[in-house]
Amino acid sequence: MTATNRPGPAVSAAKNAMRAAAGVFGQLTRWNRVLPDFLIVGTQRGGTTSLFKALVQHPLVEGPTFRKGVHYFDVNHHRGPAFYRGHFPTRKSALPPVQVCESSPYYMFHPLAPERIARELPDTKILVALRDPVERAYSAYVHERARGFETETFERALELEPERLAGVEERLAADPCAYSHSHQHHAYLSRGQYVDQLERLEKHVGRDRIHVVESESFFRQPEENFEVIAGFLDLPQHSGIRFERHNARPRSSMDPALRDRLRAHFTPYDERLAQWWGRMPGWRR
Repeated sequence: MTATNRPGPAVSAAKNAMRAAAGVFGQLTRWNRVLPDFLIVGTQRGGTTSLFKALVQHPLVEGPTFRKGVHYFDVNHHRGPAFYRGHFPTRKSALPPVQVCESSPYYMFHPLAPERIARELPDTKILVALRDPVERAYSAYVHERARGFETETFERALELEPERLAGVEERLAADPCAYSHSHQHHAYLSRGQYVDQLERLEKHVGRDRIHVVESESFFRQPEENFEVIAGFLDLPQHSGIRFERHNARPRSSMDPALRDRLRAHFTPYDERLAQWWGRMPGWRR
């Protein structure tokens, strides 16, 4: 699996302009557009972009127009279902039918997203990509710092997380219009406590509609993993997929003592995850 380069400023500006134009047109024609057949809901920094980019190469899969995620079920839900529909392709009569997908990795962590998905997309399948939570936490920190959303050192950000997130999930669950910057951008440990989020997803959408992908395995053996994913989605096998790593960021090594502390923190969550999943995650084997 190869890594891809990031576009330059001119290319990014052109893409943003095209996205804006497509957004206007999409809203004007929203009633003739389809809703997703499956969602990639997380986890952040777990390979969701690479998974999405592989899936939309399949001739029977399409994503939203000019973006992988709409963030409707987390931060844009107040804009309504017509807004959401406007981001997707128009209706097609192809046989076999094209499946439509979206990838918004905050869906897995936002406390109201699973319930909203279950209510508004009652038949939609769910893909979850999980990564070693220690590596995910550090990768998320590097990502948020590069975007300007984090200014502290990694160790200090971990110390601040309980304070930053105190009472936030309860407030988000109680107020559908509430938003928390720290909940979306500073949850380095909390987002890696996967089993809590998976149990919430299962409660609302059902276990049979959820398929978990282990990111390390996907990057090591993309063809084999893609075949299993295609089976879950009822897609015919397709051999022309290029598997690439997207959104990787360079970073320094983590302090070994800190790594050990993080692994100890995640141990009880990983053990519960193994019980829920029916297998020990690869990062613990």
